[in-house]
Amino acid sequence: MKILQISSASSFGGGERYVTDLTNSLIARGHDLYLAVRPQSPLPRHVQLPPQKILTLPLRNALDVLSARELDRYVRRHRIEIVHAHMARDYSLAAYATRRNRETKFVATRHVLFQLSRLHRHTLARATKVIAVSAAVARELRSQRILSDKQIAVIPNGVDVDRFNCADKLDVGLPEDCLLVGSIGELRALKRHDDFIRAAALVPHAHFVLAGVDPTPSGEVRRQLERLVVELGLKDRFHFLGWLDHAERLLCALDVFVSASETESFGLVIAEAMAAGAAVVATETEGAKEVIEDQKTGILVPIGDVTAIANGIITLLENPGKIGARAKEAVNAKFSLKRMVDEIEKTYATDYAD
Repeated sequence: MKILQISSASSFGGGERYVTDLTNSLIARGHDLYLAVRPQSPLPRHVQLPPQKILTLPLRNALDVLSARELDRYVRRHRIEIVHAHMARDYSLAAYATRRNRETKFVATRHVLFQLSRLHRHTLARATKVIAVSAAVARELRSQRILSDKQIAVIPNGVDVDRFNCADKLDVGLPEDCLLVGSIGELRALKRHDDFIRAAALVPHAHFVLAGVDPTPSGEVRRQLERLVVELGLKDRFHFLGWLDHAERLLCALDVFVSASETESFGLVIAEAMAAGAAVVATETEGAKEVIEDQKTGILVPIGDVTAIANGIITLLENPGKIGARAKEAVNAKFSLKRMVDEIEKTYATDYAD
């Protein structure tokens, strides 16, 4: 199939890992892939596509008429069969391009739990299929009553487990025998990294790392977190790593991974940490509850409960390998990338045949 993936992302997070892994996997299966991105997008560096198959457009917002028209022309010129959009602001542009090309199917992935705007409701109603990355996302879509059950496909995220063989762990410049606890994610308020830092102050002896960048223009979120580290006397035990090109190397180096987020639609990095064999403490977001079996493949704690996060870390540090091994088995069995791509590929093919 000829497939165009569209993502206007400007940073690289879980949703962009999804696009990258899906694109590369479909290429490996013999499909003809194309990619539409914004200028300065991080995605071209991660996909196995030649420059001539990457279309760069402004993709400014859901009402970017010029980008929509260029997408329409591109789809016709390359006889694209599937247009797959991944961000809400791209849905209407993809809908326009497929409406004008009746042999082309419009597929969207919904990665988040937030409600859709009126415009997005209108454009998604035209989608052949909307992929929900978790049952929680599917419930949210159904609650908005803009899609039929037939339009919604629940296909949980998948992890490229082969990336987590842990033969090449990241050296973070700390003693090899130290206990290492970490988290990965953009430095945004909803990730509640401040709760992670406060929990760290209650855990003796271990070292802590936080990987991720501050997407705000001022960089104020990172400065606030750095000030909190100093205020809590953690300067010698808490380390900011910034952006990592190969986050899997850090996950393989961790004894315990922490997700203190207040919302996760799936929690791809949680599943990745489990694939690396790290023991996980996560807040009870909708996504984390679908990935982790409490007390068996990780520990779930109430959102915002710093003491519970700290106690979970302390418990897992006593024997991180036991739960870590169970977590790795669970991800291999339930959340493999192969399973995800199999299901998406089937969705493409079935819808196109219809």
